[in-house]
Amino acid sequence: MPKTKQTKVYDIAVVGGGPSGRIAALSFAKSGFSTVLVASAGSGQDGRTTALWQKSISLLEEIGVWPQIKENAAQLRKMRMIDDTGRLIRAPEVVFDSAELDLEEFGFNILNSNLNAVLEDFCGSAKNLTLVDGTVAKVDFHPESAVLHAAAGETIEARLVVAADGRNSLVREAACIEVRHWSYPQAALVVNLEHGLPHHNISTEFHTPSGPFTLVPLPGRQSSLVCVESVEGATRLMEMKDPLLERELERRAHSILGSFKLASKVQSFPLSGLSATRLIAGRVALIGETAHVFPPIGAQGLNLSLRDIADLDNVLSKAALRQQDIGGHEVLKTYEANRKNDVRSRTQAVDLLNRSLLTGFLPVQLARGAGMYLAGKVGPFRRLLMREGMAPGSGFTLNR
Repeated sequence: MPKTKQTKVYDIAVVGGGPSGRIAALSFAKSGFSTVLVASAGSGQDGRTTALWQKSISLLEEIGVWPQIKENAAQLRKMRMIDDTGRLIRAPEVVFDSAELDLEEFGFNILNSNLNAVLEDFCGSAKNLTLVDGTVAKVDFHPESAVLHAAAGETIEARLVVAADGRNSLVREAACIEVRHWSYPQAALVVNLEHGLPHHNISTEFHTPSGPFTLVPLPGRQSSLVCVESVEGATRLMEMKDPLLERELERRAHSILGSFKLASKVQSFPLSGLSATRLIAGRVALIGETAHVFPPIGAQGLNLSLRDIADLDNVLSKAALRQQDIGGHEVLKTYEANRKNDVRSRTQAVDLLNRSLLTGFLPVQLARGAGMYLAGKVGPFRRLLMREGMAPGSGFTLNR
């Protein structure tokens, strides 16, 4: 693995070894920026999955990693939404079909462990990309550059730092960027399942009084499950023996995929949100969960992060062609302006959907039911929702 030199000033230093950090580093390096990635090697134990929409796949194709990722991913051709709240006002079932948009699929679902393994391999051999294995202990920001002090003692200087070090970001704190936190009275139970019946590449989301219960296809007769429950309910599920839990999850899924068998360790995460008050500061730009965190609903998290990366790379590439300072305020404020609406709209949409399931307030039930009815019965509205779900703005520009 190449070592950094104190005398070299990189164009970009990316901090963070998750998918966002590694994809950002590969993207910047592909665009010709001398890039250093400061990240710890992954453990390979992440049993969660990620659904990638078409715009995210386009970015992965551009940096050359998609063919290897696709090998272990499952197509998502249809998305089925079912009101399982049992309340007085119930929304009709809605099926979103990618064929209605002349697409073979909306996207693909993949195990995070497989995704991370491919990204780590590519980072190890990419041109213009230097790896520093470890974490950052301190960051000093100067007028012309930023200096990263790695925990292992190495010093890295760069014209721009891209912070992808997560919700507890040291880089964000060093840049004095404040965040807004909020929480929900819920937890997400996450597990992968083997099932007796084929999923036919259909993702099914049951809307329940405690939150979404979502089954997303994996290769073969497997699916990933995200079950949003009350904190007490999630604790009860976590305490169940495997056979009892399998039967309970099959019951909640109304046996649409037959019998269940656990295919991974069951994990539980409290639901919360985070939003940075700014996306930029002197010599630093935030991407991914360093900038925004919301519940795992609608598969928006990583896809939003990859749009951060694509927009930032585009802004920096144009600035480089104009021989502008890529870490300067004038350049970075363009990135922030480009991202604000997308980040705000996705955060609000996920928050609204989640809270609408928790409330028994009749007008809210009526509004949610009306929206689902229109989605099911009005083709142009349904197609707009499908396009907007995959990429912001496309629903208004690609109408059929």
